[in-house]
Amino acid sequence: MDYSAATNVSAAAITAQDIELMAVRDKLMGLDPEGRRFGRVLRDSIDQLLNGEATGRYDWQSLLKTEKTHAGTIVEINLQRDFQFEDGTEMDYKIAGSDVDCKYSQDFGKWMIPPEATGHLCLLVWADDYTSRWSAGLLRIQRQLLNGGENRDLKTTIKAEHRNKIYWLWRDAQLPENVLLHLNASMRNDILSKASGQGRVNELFRRVQMRLIGRGVVRTVAQQSDYMARIREAKGRARTVLRGEGILIAGHYGSHQAVVRTLGGPVPQAGELVSFRVAEAMPLHAGRPKVLLDGTFWVLADDNDPECVAPHLPKHTEKTND
Repeated sequence: MDYSAATNVSAAAITAQDIELMAVRDKLMGLDPEGRRFGRVLRDSIDQLLNGEATGRYDWQSLLKTEKTHAGTIVEINLQRDFQFEDGTEMDYKIAGSDVDCKYSQDFGKWMIPPEATGHLCLLVWADDYTSRWSAGLLRIQRQLLNGGENRDLKTTIKAEHRNKIYWLWRDAQLPENVLLHLNASMRNDILSKASGQGRVNELFRRVQMRLIGRGVVRTVAQQSDYMARIREAKGRARTVLRGEGILIAGHYGSHQAVVRTLGGPVPQAGELVSFRVAEAMPLHAGRPKVLLDGTFWVLADDNDPECVAPHLPKHTEKTND
């Protein structure tokens, strides 16, 4: 497979001594062709730092300086755990037989490169919660590519004019959205002002429809260890309460995905949910996609459709932690 379209460095420009780089590239792209796993790890890593369940935080700027300094270590550990990279001999990982160092920065271009990385491959990772974008690329570190040492550890950064030598595996890919961060302040306050965790979760899925919501958002809103239990079909829980208002909450199960896909909504992936209001299909809804639930056809509701009790989503049989 030709991955050169994903980067501003063509495969032809990679010298013979970088056969290792190409092997690492092929291994990573084989493990995650679309970058979904990588993006999910970055989302989970940022959420881990925010620790919304305990703190209620959803904004990177609310982190303490000491917490931000741990971001690179968290990302490094979580990538190794998810992709099961071997430990490196001198660097963080061994991928396709080569030592690879992992460097993460919230600020593009500010990867801190240690002297011992010279001559080795670096996996350079960047993610920005404010633009919901992330990138990851490979670069063999050479002294002439680097600025002078900037701190007591002699760690330094890559010269701006040499960033075009980075072989991008994924460039400006979509980071799973931190929904709370991107809500308008009024809506966010309406959600977070509810007195109970259950009330906040109900309001989240009531107010934020047709938008993918990750578990980290639910955890931050609920601020309870059993946060996903707030969603289940049971008295007082979100799926039951909101179904009475015509709103369904779909998860990443295949049966749920099929319903959302048919209706034209955003399809939740692992760890994601989406809520949407439905209306019983009528002649006036001709032309709208419809789905059969509980023996009746349903369509996505609009502002002209009256509120009604929604049907049940299909039961799921996939193994899940939900």
